[in-house]
Amino acid sequence: MSGARGYVLIALLVGLLTLGLRAVWRTDPTQRNLEVFTEMVYSKAAESFSENGVLPGGITQQPLVAGVVPRGELPLRYGPGTEEAQRMGRELANPLDPADGSHVDRGRELYGIYCTLCHGPGGDGQGKVTQRGVLPPPSLHSARAKTLPDGELFHILTYGQGNMAAYAAQLSREERWQVVLHIRALQQSESP
Repeated sequence: MSGARGYVLIALLVGLLTLGLRAVWRTDPTQRNLEVFTEMVYSKAAESFSENGVLPGGITQQPLVAGVVPRGELPLRYGPGTEEAQRMGRELANPLDPADGSHVDRGRELYGIYCTLCHGPGGDGQGKVTQRGVLPPPSLHSARAKTLPDGELFHILTYGQGNMAAYAAQLSREERWQVVLHIRALQQSESP
């Protein structure tokens, strides 16, 4: 047998063997493949707020470890509380340019989503929740609100104050500064 004929014969035998094995196994392309490590295929996922006997506190969603900084954010070296709010007011100024209309427009949009419900569209503190018995928030046109430094408003948006919840989880740092720009525009353009 010559070399070329030998290679052809081997290739033919391999082909026949492959076809024979295929006929024996009869694979169905609509069926899943053979599963070896099934724990990876059928992992037991849990809902965020569901009970979980394995994790501390008995719930699935665990609090962030102290000092964790979300990806893409710089650490904010201010904590909650009145003293920290005043310190932030002294040390931080709004880094966004109020002449840039895109920041003010985005601030208006975010204010409409997150703030109007309580503070009202004009910032007078007469949002829809006050019609349901919730105490009205202070007017953004009050003398105190107008004299608060931008950094202190940013602190209130970040950590909350009184009945107002913190919005750091919903709004990025830039978005909170944009809301501050819109509040300042409201204070300049409208009276309560």
